[in-house]
Amino acid sequence: MTIVRVAGSVLAALWLAGCATGSTGSVTPVEGGMSGRWLLAAPNAPSCGMNFSGGPGAREGRLAPEGGCPGRFFMSRRWSFGSSGLSIVDDDGQTLATLSYANGRFEGQAAGGLPVTLTPPALPPG
Repeated sequence: MTIVRVAGSVLAALWLAGCATGSTGSVTPVEGGMSGRWLLAAPNAPSCGMNFSGGPGAREGRLAPEGGCPGRFFMSRRWSFGSSGLSIVDDDGQTLATLSYANGRFEGQAAGGLPVTLTPPALPPG
C-alpha cells in the first residue's frame, strides 16, 4: 500500500511539474519568480532595465526601473499577476501596462497604446 501512495505522489508531482512549464519546457515567471533585472523594450525607444523583487511563486512585488525607460515606465513601482496577466503600476496605483506571457517573454501595450516587451534576465551559464 505504501508503494502505491509513493507512486501516486510521484505521478502527481510530475503532472504538476508539467503544468508549471511553458511550451519551451521552462518554468513560467509565476512559478519561477519575477526577481531580477528584466529588459523593457518598445519600438523606436531606448530599452531599460526593470528590477523586480519577489520570491519564487510571488504574485506581486516592488519594481525599480533604471533610467531611460520609454513612456511613463520611469514611474513604475509595483507589479502583480492577475487574471489579465502581469500589471505594472505607479505609486498612485495607475496601471502603466498589462502584459501577457508568450514565447518566453511578456508582451503587451502600455496604457497609451505603446507596444512593449519585457524579456527575462539571462540565465547564468550552466
